[in-house]
Amino acid sequence: MVPSQETVTAIAVSACCLAAAAIDLRTRRVPNALTGAAAAVGVALAVTGLGRVGMVAAIVGGLVGLALMLPGYLFGATGGGDVKLLAAIGTLLGPDRILIAFFGMAIGGGLIALAMAAVRRRFRNETFAYAPAIAIGCIYAVIK
Repeated sequence: MVPSQETVTAIAVSACCLAAAAIDLRTRRVPNALTGAAAAVGVALAVTGLGRVGMVAAIVGGLVGLALMLPGYLFGATGGGDVKLLAAIGTLLGPDRILIAFFGMAIGGGLIALAMAAVRRRFRNETFAYAPAIAIGCIYAVIK
């Protein structure tokens, strides 16, 4: 029995996002090898027809993910690995679901920020690993 396109995509997105979140929590970095591999898997799944999106949607999804995160990077609010992570996941989800992921990520990130501020008892100049928030949004988008 061959898994469905949705199942293959869900596994790829979940594996990438959970790995990125774990690494980011430990090292405060999202490795290029991980984001590059995720983008390559997204394109490969699109080319072979095994993913949920075709080639054009994979490319557009990657570009949309990049465009959504780039302003935060340019203003110093997020790291380059976070930008590349959402772009890579965009190749798996396509443009429609990467938008859903972005909004889920924003809500998840806001909740994480509030929790971190409460634990630290400071509400200013707080930084934290953002890949867990990206994982929340992307996994939400893949199961929605």
